[in-house]
Amino acid sequence: MNRSENQIIRTRAYARAGLVGNPSDGYFGKTISFTFRNYYAEVVMYPSRQIELLPSQRDRAIYSDLDSVVQSIHQFGYYGGIRLLQASLKRFMEYCKSQEIELDAGNFSMRYFTNIPTRVGMAGSSAIITACFRALMEFYEVDIPQEHLANVILSVESEELGIGAGLQDRVAQVYQGLTFMDFDRDLMAQQGYGCYESLDSGGLPNLYVAYKQELSEGSEVFHNDLRARFNAGDSEIVGAMEQWAGFAEQVRGCLKTGDLASIGPLLNSNFDLRRRLCRIHPDNIEMVEAARAVGASAKFTGSGGAIVGTIEDDAMFKLLVKKLTPLNVHVFKPEII
Repeated sequence: MNRSENQIIRTRAYARAGLVGNPSDGYFGKTISFTFRNYYAEVVMYPSRQIELLPSQRDRAIYSDLDSVVQSIHQFGYYGGIRLLQASLKRFMEYCKSQEIELDAGNFSMRYFTNIPTRVGMAGSSAIITACFRALMEFYEVDIPQEHLANVILSVESEELGIGAGLQDRVAQVYQGLTFMDFDRDLMAQQGYGCYESLDSGGLPNLYVAYKQELSEGSEVFHNDLRARFNAGDSEIVGAMEQWAGFAEQVRGCLKTGDLASIGPLLNSNFDLRRRLCRIHPDNIEMVEAARAVGASAKFTGSGGAIVGTIEDDAMFKLLVKKLTPLNVHVFKPEII
C-alpha cells in the first residue's frame, strides 16, 4: 500500500431522525429515518509512528473549578468519545480477521469532532463510530458492504460497550438520505440483515426538528426497559411493535402516492402509542404538546429529547419557534442529505 506521510483522511457521518416506526427497529419491526447535514460527526486520521487517539472537548479531564465539572457533565454526560473510537478499532480489527483481510502495518493518529447534541435521540454516538469506520476503511483500503457495515457498527455499541440500541441509526447513517427499513425476523435470521430501501426525500412534506438544550436520558434506559418487557412476551408491547411497524408501512405508501396530508397524523399516532405504554419525562411531553398546539405534528426522533414533525408552511414554523424557544428548545429545518 502506497501511503503518503502527508495523507489526511477526513470522514463524516450525519445526525439521524427517526421519522416513523421507531422504536420497533430493535424488535423486528419497520422504520423510516433520514439523515441531515445540520449536525454531524467528523473523524480526521493521518499516518503516524504509533496509534494515537486524540481527545475531544467531551473527553477533557482538567477543569478550572467545580462549576466547570458540573457544566461539562450537564453538556456531555459522564462518558466521552474516546471509548467509541477504541471499541470501533477493536471491532474493525476483528471483522477484518474474520474475513481474512490482511491489514497494512501502518499506524495512525485519529481525532474526532461532533456538533450533534448529546443524548437527545439524534444518534450522536453511532455517528462518531460510523465516521470512524469510514476513515479506517479508507486508510486501510478495506471495503465493507453497507448492510454488513451497519451490523458491525451496531455491535460496537450493543456488544462491545453494552449500550442498548436498535439497527435504525446505523442503517440510516450508512445509507444516508431517507431510508425505509424492514427488520423482518425471518429475513434477519436468514441473511443477517434486513431489507433497506432508499426513498426520494424530495417527496417529503415540510419537516422540522427540535431538541431540548439540556442533557436528556440516554437511549439505553428506555431500551433496557422495553427489551425486558418484549422478551417476557408482554402482549401489549409485542402488539405495539406491530403497530409501529405498520405506521412505517403506511407512511412509505403515502410518500409513494403523494398523500402528504396523512403523514402528520401517523407521526402523532406513533408518539401517542409510546406515551400510552412507556414512561416519558414530563419535559418531553410538554415539548410535544407545545408543538402540536400550533398545528404541527410531533414525535420523538429517537428515545427522547428531540422531536420531528410536519408543518404546513413558514408561518407555522415561525409559530413553532416562538412557542418552543421559551422551553429552551431549539427548532430548525433539517437539510436532508
